[in-house]
Amino acid sequence: MYEIPLFPLNVVLFPGMPLPLHIFEERYKAMVADCIRDNRPFGVVMIEEGSAEYGAPARPVAIGCTAEIAQVQPLDEGRMFIMTVGRERFRIVRLDYDKPYLVGTVAPAPLDVEDEARTAEAADGLEPLVLAYLHKLARFGHIDLDADQIPSDPAGLSYLAATVIQLPTEEKQAFLAIDRASELVRKLSHVYRRELALMQTMPAEDVGIFSLN
Repeated sequence: MYEIPLFPLNVVLFPGMPLPLHIFEERYKAMVADCIRDNRPFGVVMIEEGSAEYGAPARPVAIGCTAEIAQVQPLDEGRMFIMTVGRERFRIVRLDYDKPYLVGTVAPAPLDVEDEARTAEAADGLEPLVLAYLHKLARFGHIDLDADQIPSDPAGLSYLAATVIQLPTEEKQAFLAIDRASELVRKLSHVYRRELALMQTMPAEDVGIFSLN
């Protein structure tokens, strides 16, 4: 277990996936400055109760993902734009609300690939669904993603699939909370089949934009 600053947000970050953030609130400017100084990540956690805006820290869900700061662009008034990359899935053990920003004691929670052969076989079925979905997004002009950027390993493919699909935040969090790779691949495959069918009648303006750059 280890201590890590926590950033409650209305988004879900997955390992290996990018997350750009505009940092403007004083407590989070301090948090990012501390992380840069100490060369350490912070944790991104979805808000379960409360608000990401000013005031008392929101109460987060139990499962989150560490965010490594890859780029920093200083802005005026001490604000900054940062690009982060998800690294490690974790489970919150304890929360500390006594500091200027939320801090958690967390335990690593890596995805369990309990049967590599079976999981790889299931992932082989998920990949064409993801490619078909991305192809449809590209037709709408709502994506900036090359097929070469799609991970080949089951965990990486699953987390990309969970990131790019246009779903409510709570549904994405449910994917992050899954412990076993085989279950994650199976549920994603089911959702992709459903969403591909729905996209046949979806207006282009209803489709979001996604980029890994």
